[in-house]
Amino acid sequence: MAYVPASNKRGDLVAVLSRAGFVAAEEEATELLVCADGDPARLGSLIERRLRGEPLAWITGRVSFCGLEIRVDPGVYVPRWQSEPLALRAVARLPDTGVAVDLCTGAGSIAKVLALNSPTARVVASDLDERAVACAAANGVEVYRGDLFAPLPPGIAGLVDVVVGVVPYVPTFALGLLPRDTLVFESNLSYDGGPDGTGVLRRVLVDSIEYLRPGGALLLELGADQAEVLANDLDDLGFVDLEVLEDDDGDARGIEATFSAATAR
Repeated sequence: MAYVPASNKRGDLVAVLSRAGFVAAEEEATELLVCADGDPARLGSLIERRLRGEPLAWITGRVSFCGLEIRVDPGVYVPRWQSEPLALRAVARLPDTGVAVDLCTGAGSIAKVLALNSPTARVVASDLDERAVACAAANGVEVYRGDLFAPLPPGIAGLVDVVVGVVPYVPTFALGLLPRDTLVFESNLSYDGGPDGTGVLRRVLVDSIEYLRPGGALLLELGADQAEVLANDLDDLGFVDLEVLEDDDGDARGIEATFSAATAR
């Protein structure tokens, strides 16, 4: 039986979502009401989907990222606000006429931010999932389907100014600790980084040196102590000026490093 809301008043919807344990109930209520556009039956369907744990962005079809509205189709990795600082650091490292690569682009959020902030630069992206590729393309991203660097167009190797990515970095054993909606609805492919979470990250480090120009930037999201774990790898591959990007709580959220071929071992 379909869920029938007692009313379409915002306060009542906030109460329903709050009782269900959604911490951003007020913001979510507003988005659901806007999406329903005054249709009670549609509102009931949207609420029912959310109460089952379906990601809000899949229900509304969009998410805000770095002030931009990003289309997010069902089944596509949902961009998180925690990735916004990484995207903005990538913007700062991309020259006006430079080249950037966004790996595991998902909906194409970081690539779109880069392209809009540097409209004369070339920004290319890749993803394994065909739904993600279609969604990123709908967001105006030049995107290619395949594994990491493999599908990228020829001619950019050695010329890339920025490689950025939110690649899978959750240790396999920790997947069960992810939020309920993530576990039930989103694919483990977007999260599983292998036994210690660094499997895909290490592949990106190794392969990126073929694409980055000297002085180019590598920016990757990661967690826990992974920056320390990868420090020697970065050093051996010729990366310098490693900076750990931290959130407001002082937890590691990413790394930024510069490629210097002369220091590679």
